[in-house]
Amino acid sequence: MAASRCFQRVLELEPDSSQAQQELKNSESILEYERMAEIGFEKRDFRMVVFCMDRALEYAPSCHKFKILKAECLALLGRYPEAQSVASDILRMDSTNADALYVRGLCLYYEDCIDKAVQFFVQALRMAPDHEKARLACRNAKALKAKKEEGNKVFKEGNFEAAYDLYSEALTIDPNNIKTNAKLYCNRATVGSKLNKLEQAIEDCTKAVKLDETYIKAYLRRAQCYMDTEQYEEAVRDYEHVYQTEKTKEHKHLLKNAQLELKKSKRKDYYKVLGVDRNATEEEIKKAYRKRALLHHPDRHSSASSEVQKEEEKKFKEVGEAFSVLSDAKKRSRYDSGQDLEDEGMNMGDFDANNIFKAFFGGPGGFSFEGTFCIISSGPGNFFFQFG
Repeated sequence: MAASRCFQRVLELEPDSSQAQQELKNSESILEYERMAEIGFEKRDFRMVVFCMDRALEYAPSCHKFKILKAECLALLGRYPEAQSVASDILRMDSTNADALYVRGLCLYYEDCIDKAVQFFVQALRMAPDHEKARLACRNAKALKAKKEEGNKVFKEGNFEAAYDLYSEALTIDPNNIKTNAKLYCNRATVGSKLNKLEQAIEDCTKAVKLDETYIKAYLRRAQCYMDTEQYEEAVRDYEHVYQTEKTKEHKHLLKNAQLELKKSKRKDYYKVLGVDRNATEEEIKKAYRKRALLHHPDRHSSASSEVQKEEEKKFKEVGEAFSVLSDAKKRSRYDSGQDLEDEGMNMGDFDANNIFKAFFGGPGGFSFEGTFCIISSGPGNFFFQFG
């Protein structure tokens, strides 16, 4: 503005001065870029601010004010090396420049080097006690560090509910601190998985990787949550990303395990068919088969509609398949390891569930259904099984 007034005075004295006309035009351009930058900063359009400051610095290459504003916006955009370079250049010329000290601290703060950042903020405040941005950043840095450490402490003590609340509070302190907030989201996801809030944990991990796409720990945590919720395709996708980034033996093992579980998930779950868990004993499997086979036997549903008969016949066959596999130690081991049962010569497409049923209940004889009871004849006496 002072330059503009000078050039205007020159033109009053020498109206035809082309140099004064050009310099006046240049100074007016700088003022316009400065005005646009102020609007951009208020709207948090930091790219616009950087663009305007680059244009302004073409006219005023020694203006520290423009350099500092550009550096601050570069930091807010996550372009920390560039921001630090600009601030460091200024500090080499003027080590007491509070604005440059503030920007250096801001870069360290956003890179999650909070202790070093606080040192720069304190130094900036010594140079300029009324530096409001440095004061606010220093307060946020200290509060963020304290809240995060408090959350870590109660988590180690096993107080997961308190840790979850503390990490949530820390996330409200400074939305601009991307790296620290990514870690906080991942920490909260870890707590969420401990509290069995698996969907919330997945959401937190997604927020973490959205903030920091290089954050491997968040991908690993999300992948584990996907495994726990049996979302195996998503788990494989995350583990593949991790392995492509860091090809370690551990990551390769995690990926292979997820791929195996995905393969297994696409088969019939014989444990679910029988209604037993994966650690069921031989006796529990037999008991479950007895109950399910009698429940779905076609003769029990002979008076039902054709659709119901077909559905029950299908279930009866699946129960027989499940029992045939899980009651055989070798087949069960292959099934649990994800290997194909066809390799054992067992073609499930030609499977006859009635043979298993007859073999299980033993010998020649007959069975009939009366109400809620099944009567099985197997020699001199009848056996009654009640449904319920």
